[in-house]
Order: sequence, then C-alpha cells, then structure tokens
Amino acid sequence: MSMTETKGPRPNVMKAFFKLLPTAFLAEPFLFILCQLVSIAHGFSWGITTLVTQRFFDTAELMARGMADMAAVAMSLLMLGLIYFSNQVLNGVGNFLPQVYGEKALGKIQQGINEKMARISPVCFEDTKMLDDINKANEGKNHAVFFVILVTFVFTFYIPYFLFMGWYLFSLKPILALAIVIVFIPAMTSQVLRSKVYAGLEDKAAPIRRQFEYYEGCIAGREYFKETRLLGAFGFFMRLYRQALELLNKERWKATFKTSMYELLMKVLALAGYLLILFMLFEALMGQEISTGAFTAVFASLGALFEIMEEVVCRHAGNIAQQLGTIQNYLNFLEIPERGGSDTVVDPDCDIRLVDVSFSYPSAESPAVKNASFTIKKGETIAIVGENGSGKTTIVRLITGLYLPDKGYVLHGDKKTSDISLKYLFKNISGVFQKYQKYQLTLGDNISISDTSLVPEEDYLDRVSSMSGLDPKDEAFVNGYDTMLSREFDGVDISGGQWQRVAIARGFYRPHNIIVLDEPTAAIDPLEEKRIYERFARIAKDKTAIIVTHRLGSVRLADRIIVMDKGEVVDIGTHEELIDRCSKYSEMWESQAKYYV
Repeated sequence: MSMTETKGPRPNVMKAFFKLLPTAFLAEPFLFILCQLVSIAHGFSWGITTLVTQRFFDTAELMARGMADMAAVAMSLLMLGLIYFSNQVLNGVGNFLPQVYGEKALGKIQQGINEKMARISPVCFEDTKMLDDINKANEGKNHAVFFVILVTFVFTFYIPYFLFMGWYLFSLKPILALAIVIVFIPAMTSQVLRSKVYAGLEDKAAPIRRQFEYYEGCIAGREYFKETRLLGAFGFFMRLYRQALELLNKERWKATFKTSMYELLMKVLALAGYLLILFMLFEALMGQEISTGAFTAVFASLGALFEIMEEVVCRHAGNIAQQLGTIQNYLNFLEIPERGGSDTVVDPDCDIRLVDVSFSYPSAESPAVKNASFTIKKGETIAIVGENGSGKTTIVRLITGLYLPDKGYVLHGDKKTSDISLKYLFKNISGVFQKYQKYQLTLGDNISISDTSLVPEEDYLDRVSSMSGLDPKDEAFVNGYDTMLSREFDGVDISGGQWQRVAIARGFYRPHNIIVLDEPTAAIDPLEEKRIYERFARIAKDKTAIIVTHRLGSVRLADRIIVMDKGEVVDIGTHEELIDRCSKYSEMWESQAKYYV
C-alpha cells in the first residue's frame, strides 16, 4: 500500500514535534538534556542583560547627581561585563552541542528508517508512488533532528526570553509590553504562509527529484557510464537530466517568489511596529514614567529583541516552515502499515500448497498470476518454465511468501504465509536470482554474506564454490577468498559469468531446506548451465528445490515441471508427459533443443 494512497495528515508543527520528540530524546538522552539546559541558561542570560544594563545606567546617572560613588558604578560595570561574557560562552556552547547531538541522532533515525523498510511488505517497492514516498521520507529525515532542536529551543530559549522581556516592559509601562506582540505577529504570519507554500512544493518536487537523480546516475554512475558513453546516449540522458532539473528549479522559483512577497509585506508592517514602539518609549521618557537607565536599556535591547524575533521567526521558523512538508512525509512514511505475521516457527519439512492464488502488481491492468493451484511436496525438485512475462518470477515470490496473494492463499505446512513474519518465513529459505548483487567486498565475504551467523570456513567455502562451478584458485582471484571484487577499493573486476557463479555460491552457502534458483545462469552458456543444475540436483537431494528458467535444457532433472503462460499454470507434469500433451511446452522444447545436442 502506498503512503500516497493512504495520505497522512497535513503538516502541523506541534503534532510533528510531539511525534518526533521521543525518537529524538532516546537517540542521545544525555546530549539532548544538556542542550536544553544550556539553552535555558542562555535565554535567561539575555533577559538579565537588560536589567543589568538598566542598573548600570541608573547608577551612572546617580553618580552624576552625586548620589552614588565610583565603586557602585564599577560594580555595575563588572556585572554587565560578566553577563555579556556569559552570553558569549553560552552562545558558543549552544551552537556547538546541537551539532554534535544532531549528527549522532541522525544516524539513529536513519537506522529506524532502514528497520521500518524491512518491515514493510516487499510488494510496496513495486509501486512508483511508494518510491516517491521513500525519497520524500529520506529528505524529511535529514531535517527531523534539527526540527526538534529548533522547536525545543523555542520553548527553552526564545519563549523564556520573550516572557521575561514582556514582564520587564509591562513593569515599566504596561503598554510597552505590546512591543512583543507588534514584533511577533507580522513575522509569524509570513512563516505560516511560507509553510503552506513549501508543503505544496514538496509534493510536486519529489517525483521530479527522483527522475533527475536517476538520469544523473545514468550519466555518471559506475553501473551505467560504460554503456552510456559507448552507445552515445550521454547527450540523451543529459537532455533529460536538464529538463527535469529545470522543471524542479521552476517549481522552486515559483515557491521562493511567492514567499518572498509575503515576507516583504510583513517586514514593512514590522518596521511600522518598530517605529511605533520607539514613539511610545520616547513618550514614556518625556512623561517621566521611566528612568533614563530604563529608556537606555530598553532602547538598546529593542535591536536585540527584533534580531532575536527575526532569528526565531524568519530564520528558524522559516526553516521549519520550509522543511515541515518533508518532515511530515517522513512521519507519514513511519505510519505505513507493516507486513504482519507472528514469529511462528515453520516446519522445515513441510509441503507448500497454493490454493486459487491470484496476484496483481500495483497499478497493473491485468494480474501477473491468475488462479494458480498446486502442491510442492517436501524434498521435491520443481521447475517452473515459461516465456518472459509468463509470471514465473512472480509465482516464486508468492511461493516463498515474499509477496502475499490478492486472492487465495499459500500454505507452508498448515500455516498461511500471511500469518507468518518474514523473519521466520525466510529462516530456512535460500535463493539465487537473475538480478543478483555485486557487493564491493572480498570473494569470501560475497559468498558468506548470505548467513553472517556462520563463521566462514575455507572447507565450506570450497564446497559451495565447487557446487556453483566457481574456482577460487582462478588467476582472476589473485588473493583467493581475500580478493577484493572492486577496482574502487584496489581490487579486481571479474566477468559476468564469474559474478553469476559467486551469486550461486552465495545461495548455496546459506543453510536451507528450500532453495530457489530464479534464472541465475542467464550469463552462462547452456551446457555449463546444465552442468551446474546437475550438480545442484545432487546436492539438493532431500531438500525442496524450485528452478525458474525459460531455457529447458536442465528441466528434465526436476521431479515435475510447471508450465506457465500469461500468468496461468497451463500444465504440470514430467518432461515426457509434457512433451506428449502440452503444446506450449513442446513448442518451447523444440525451439531450444539444438542448444543441448
């Protein structure tokens, strides 16, 4: 299910803050608390500065009238110097600690995203809307920690400071307390409008951003650049990249222009408010309602008051407004329903049964699998054959429980795959797939990564390598199992066929009772493929094995063959039975038989 389809709530600062607060706190509790304590001290120090400034000027005035001595003035000046020094120290520490905390907490949040993705149903990753959601969530997570820091600072630094200043101004003359409101309203209004504009921008930007990131990979990515340059497709992808980037920049420019106009209007109103405050302050001084020291302290603090309000509303709240849309996307991502199932141990020696199973990919117009029903007996070797697009790979994903059927059910023993957690469902399953991974690790790590609970032993590595036709003593592997398979890390590049054998060895390495070979030998010639499958058949004895292929040279080793066409199971039987009665199978066999003579 796509997050886009189950649209989460629109951005709301406080709801987002309280959802993120437990995660932010638990990521680094000590540093989080320390940041808040420093922030509280910093806020009060700025407020106290105004009082100390008033005391200094009042004392200086009293001295000028002969009502105070030099010692009193010196003491006031010393206090003023100490409070300014404290402000600078707290400012430095207050800027440093959040950066340290933020980097550590961000790593914990990224770990949480990875764990969440592991719990989401794998079929979600077939949905382009889901891919947009993940892209937006990753953007949001980058801002989430600092969003929490900014909002907590509003409570621990800015609000205490403004409350203190409000009380101070009210104590001098109640109407002066309006200065806080006059400063706050225009700035806050512009940021509310800014938040709405940027929330809409992110919804438009995510799919465009994913496109130009993909085109960028086609231009410069290691996986693509050789073919892109050789076939002369560089200009084609560069054109697509520029078009996507221009479209993204156009959307950003429109949002920036709109928010800039809002801010300009609000700044004009704020300036009018500033002039009004100065007039009220001057009037209070002329009416002898406040002292010269109070006038001087307030006049000096007005600049700081506007600067701090500008900082909290236009810079910090502006950042919050701009980032809130992406942060809400991150929170929406966390609300995506997870794949259910209990931690139930599945009997490794069980049959697998499909009952009237149908499945469609997200947004697909027709089912990939339709009304499939059959049983795979424990220890049986099954081959699933069919042309490209016939549903072979999809039905394997349903058999293993990677995907859940839209209709019908799949049983492992007496338990439905929908009732078992992925962790326990995959506990005794291994597989080798056509789109295998080329890990930039050593040869030994590339094989043993399929089960990190085992300590790699050379004898076992030799055994699974032999099963896959891989020779670790080949001259390509200059350091045997310690050979780094990546030129980027001072290692070597190996051929596609060798990589395929590494992937097959990886699948054999993992302890299993069920193993799937989903066209893993496409880059290997048909005769070598036949030899690999024959070795595999001997080793897989007494284990359930599923071979998926569109090449039929090795299917005779299977106990039964399932023939698929356009998502349907058209026949099941042995090679001899299918040759006699299944026209689809016999047609495929006749077209390929010459490669196996």
